[in-house]
Amino acid sequence: MLKRGHSVGFLGYREHHGGGAEALRLAGPDNKTKQYDGGVLRKRTQVEADVLAREKAAQELADALPEESSTIPTINLFLPEALKDAVFVGHLVTDLDSVGGAIGAAALYNGKAALASEINSETAFALDEWGVDKPPTIEEVLKENPDAKICLVDHQQTSQMNPAINPDNIVGVIDHHALQSKTIVTDRPIYIDIRPWGSMSTIISHTFLTHQKRPSVGVAGMLLCAILSDTLNLQGPTTTEWDRLMVATLSEIAAVDDIQFLASQQFKEKSKELAGLSAHGLVNGDQKCFSFSTETFTGDVGFAVVETTDDAVIIDRLDELLPEIVACKMEKNLSALFLAVVNIVELKGTLLLCGPSELSLAKAAFPGCEVNDANTMMDLGSRVSRKKDYIPEITKATKAGWKKPLKRGVSVVDMMEALGKLEVDPTDYQRITRRGSVLAVKVGQRFTVDDD
Repeated sequence: MLKRGHSVGFLGYREHHGGGAEALRLAGPDNKTKQYDGGVLRKRTQVEADVLAREKAAQELADALPEESSTIPTINLFLPEALKDAVFVGHLVTDLDSVGGAIGAAALYNGKAALASEINSETAFALDEWGVDKPPTIEEVLKENPDAKICLVDHQQTSQMNPAINPDNIVGVIDHHALQSKTIVTDRPIYIDIRPWGSMSTIISHTFLTHQKRPSVGVAGMLLCAILSDTLNLQGPTTTEWDRLMVATLSEIAAVDDIQFLASQQFKEKSKELAGLSAHGLVNGDQKCFSFSTETFTGDVGFAVVETTDDAVIIDRLDELLPEIVACKMEKNLSALFLAVVNIVELKGTLLLCGPSELSLAKAAFPGCEVNDANTMMDLGSRVSRKKDYIPEITKATKAGWKKPLKRGVSVVDMMEALGKLEVDPTDYQRITRRGSVLAVKVGQRFTVDDD
């Protein structure tokens, strides 16, 4: 396998395949699934499918870039003069997109990256994963050079700007959020690059390509992780074709073999700070789908996992999570969808059950495990691994003759209206909330829609 940081020429053999090498290596007989323990086939995740679908385009884009990270001399003519040597800094309550984007922009425009506030666990993971030094704080930078030119990244509102920044020194904005109240006001024209894409780091990545400049492996990796973060692994409603193409291209440049493994590891780090994740983010962050075909049951079963050091924080949000599980199950046309909350300190698991199918299958797969009075949670004891503990037992249950319970009756609710709409916080693209769903019922009540 290629080691991270190695590159190959145009005619060279590529093991990473734009992030999909592992998916290809483990391809099932239909070349669309992956073999899993117990003989069951796991469907490719969305991020795997997206990078493989764009593999050829990603390779062509990567091959068109010079091997070295330096810019072709003539291209320098097209780089905005105002951003050269500027300090690139994100918003308060710093996230991965604002840090990764600042690092990428600094490399692109020969400037310096700075932090508006302390980094979170996900950002720390990405910095360590790609061997990139944590940028200094904006206060440290301004202490050395109070008149430094400032370019805001991933925001343009004064309410999100670090108070140490003098608005008179702002020379640019690179962002992907809507222009709303408290947008900065300047006395002179400044450089503006705002695009309706899923991540600000997508803009920086695209600019690297248009300027024929190859990002280093570390920078490419940071940009890649940032895009995956802001687009919820390319599953969020703000995801665009540009986000998907840049993920495939950056995976190629950074020699990522297994994009799903990187995404799942990143999500595990993100889940350490659960207060910043919506129910939609928790249910969809680390979710995999498995296909079954037996004499009694044919269908797809989704299984999501949240790993945390404090499972009570997640379980306390049951009234948010159950309706979201049902909505996601309907949107993806799944026969069943589970969410396991795993305490990685005490090594115990709790399975959330959103309906009769989940309850029935869970009882068949994990006999003897205690279910609460409302039939919404099952205590899995020391079972904590989707790969070793959960999917093999579900596979055994389906092979042993499990079948879905009979329908409960015909729904009287229009399904499109029942699911509501996913709305994005315009100040934080990672905060995605479902609104207007009739599924939002109190814990213990029966859902108002058919289990199917």
